[in-house]
Amino acid sequence: MDQALDSYRGQIEALMRAMSVAKIIRDDKDPCMIEEGLYLGSFGAANNKDALKSLNITHILTIARDLNPSYPNEFVYKVLTVHDRVDVNISHYVEECFDFIEKAKGKIEEAKGQGGGVLVHCFAGKSRSATIVIAYLMKKHGMSLSEAFQLVKSKRPVISPNAGFMIQLQNYDKTLKDLRTPNVHEETQSLLS
Repeated sequence: MDQALDSYRGQIEALMRAMSVAKIIRDDKDPCMIEEGLYLGSFGAANNKDALKSLNITHILTIARDLNPSYPNEFVYKVLTVHDRVDVNISHYVEECFDFIEKAKGKIEEAKGQGGGVLVHCFAGKSRSATIVIAYLMKKHGMSLSEAFQLVKSKRPVISPNAGFMIQLQNYDKTLKDLRTPNVHEETQSLLS
């Protein structure tokens, strides 16, 4: 009897996941432009070939689990298997993601007349991909966490990095501020020399 119940629970969970995927593909299918050449979205946006082509998106960064490239012959993909859990250290992937975004934007710049862009997405486009885009803006443009978060939220209101990712973004904000703030002791020594 317990095995039958477990089997039904598993089937119901699979059906719920399938319904969730269908809803995201149907209702959340447009990439959101964060800045020139940088887009954020969901699995639905990554599967909207017409929108991707019309926006001249050439590169797709997938930060999720169990999501394979939908159009591997038409876009350049980077796929990172990352779970959306508070105990996941997403900061391990930050530099790798930045490199992909920068290379994509560099290739786009080379093809100036065409425009182009990179889509960063996870399943819902709320937590993992939003975390990477926020961190990218912080590093690339010297934004604070608050500034980067507000910018991304203004372009894609549904973002909601999980609590663990928010702590990591706060730590990253502090690290970047420390790197930008000159060491007062070193400045005093050089002035006295």
